[in-house]
Amino acid sequence: MIQGVTASTALTERRRRRVLGLVLLLLGVVAASLASIAIGSKSIPLDAVWHGLVAPGGSENDIIVRALRVPRTELALLVGAALGIAGSLIQGHTRNPLADPGLLGVSSGAAFAVVVGIFGFGLTSLYAYVWLAFLGAMVTTALVFLLGSAGRGGPTPLTLALAGAAVTALMQGLISALVVLDQQSLDAYRFWRVGAVAGRDSVIIGQVLPFLLLGAVLAFANAPGLNALSLGEDVARSIGQHVRRTRVLGIAAITLLTGGAVAACGPIAFVGLIVPHVARAITGPDYRWLLPYSALIGMVLMLVSDIIGRVIAWPGELQVGIVLAMIGAPVFIAIVRRRRLTRL
Repeated sequence: MIQGVTASTALTERRRRRVLGLVLLLLGVVAASLASIAIGSKSIPLDAVWHGLVAPGGSENDIIVRALRVPRTELALLVGAALGIAGSLIQGHTRNPLADPGLLGVSSGAAFAVVVGIFGFGLTSLYAYVWLAFLGAMVTTALVFLLGSAGRGGPTPLTLALAGAAVTALMQGLISALVVLDQQSLDAYRFWRVGAVAGRDSVIIGQVLPFLLLGAVLAFANAPGLNALSLGEDVARSIGQHVRRTRVLGIAAITLLTGGAVAACGPIAFVGLIVPHVARAITGPDYRWLLPYSALIGMVLMLVSDIIGRVIAWPGELQVGIVLAMIGAPVFIAIVRRRRLTRL
């Protein structure tokens, strides 16, 4: 009886800490969002920023706040959440603690489609890149899943990872061949490849938002099945879990989230790799908590990195993809060295 009461108390305390953590992260997201709107290459007083948010009158400051900084902040929030959730899903489905959302070939497929559009059709519009990148991500992921599903065993963490690595290598080779052949393709591709939230407006957000929302819904629906799979496929089947359906649902969510994020901003490294480890250290292995934590931590990381890029290079700026590489590399090394964090 005493042991039962103790276990119940511990469970209640753990749930309380998790809820408190979510509240603190939400406050962090709000604070980072306000800082993102207030800080930029042009110094705008805080009262002018507030005026531009609540009562815009068409002044230059109002236009900067409403047309440039607010969409930039919104996109950083969406992409950070999408990559954080996708990273948790891919690490869970592949049982690989060093996996990131690009493991299934999503990023390389998106990049290849953009290069083909530039090289073959002379496209230079970011709006066109969005649809090309998303189409490439979808086709490549479908190819990886078909290759990983070949054979009697169906899709497994090992076959999916191997298929993803093979397709990614193929896509990267084709990309290199195309950009070497044409200088214009190389220049346009490098601009897109660096990864940025600057220069994207509300139209691009509207293009990718439905896919990101659908991906998030599928991801949270996938959480119970992924909890079962974490016990092993045999155990999951013994408790009535449909393993193949769970895999398909998870891969669909990863493709929508990563494809939408890459289409809008270009490839963004380290978010999907680092965020799940940080979230897992707080929440434990329960994906019902891990996914919302990953979303919020991804938002904060993207916003803070974008703000750092504006501050350290003021009055210019470093793109968020570059800043994330600078932050992510040492954090990644620390994750690898801490064996406790790398166990799934």
